[in-house]
Amino acid sequence: MLEVEGLRYKYSDGHEALRGINLRVSDGEKVALVGANGSGKSTLLLHIAGAFEVQSGKIAFNGHEGSEILREKVGLTFQNADDELLMPSVIEDVAFSLVASGMPPHSAHERAGEILATLGISHLSSRPPHRLSGGEKRLITFAGILASNPEILALDEPTAGLDPKARRRVINFLRETEKAVILATHDLDMALDVCTRAVILSGGVISSEGELPELFTDEKILETSGLELPLRFQS
Repeated sequence: MLEVEGLRYKYSDGHEALRGINLRVSDGEKVALVGANGSGKSTLLLHIAGAFEVQSGKIAFNGHEGSEILREKVGLTFQNADDELLMPSVIEDVAFSLVASGMPPHSAHERAGEILATLGISHLSSRPPHRLSGGEKRLITFAGILASNPEILALDEPTAGLDPKARRRVINFLRETEKAVILATHDLDMALDVCTRAVILSGGVISSEGELPELFTDEKILETSGLELPLRFQS
């Protein structure tokens, strides 16, 4: 279980991005983090993945605190896929974390190939990552975190830039995985397809939370948080 208690975070310019966040995510649970731009979604996700040090409050995984345990157990994708692409070929990029952890390159590349096949993108394995389309880059970063087999997937806008077929492939995988999933997204329809619960952030606090689809049918709550009804609920 992931537990966030009283989490606060202030950037160096004085902006307080998180103002007392309390959140629990159970093993295998799928939770959407939604809210308007600047609501704190990405900052919260970076804390959950151990990329930011906790200033105030605490984050614990199965009772253990600290950025190191979070980085070990949580796989993170960023909003900008280019920030994660480091190697000259896709297969090397996906295998990078495995090789860095001591796995022999041949075994790491074999594991990376399996992940690429699962996502239906084996044909990209020898391509230079930075010459791919935006949607292809996002799928490669997704494959990179899956290769290291984290217990929680923390995904920042995972369907941004994907064509409908690739979007559906990612949604199907996330629905079927037994891992816990935390999605920061503006794509409320995707969240409905994947998640059973949603947390709405507004101004660095949790303004509402509840089960899906019920929460996303409440037009008043969504409007107050700068959101609109998912497309499937719009007349």
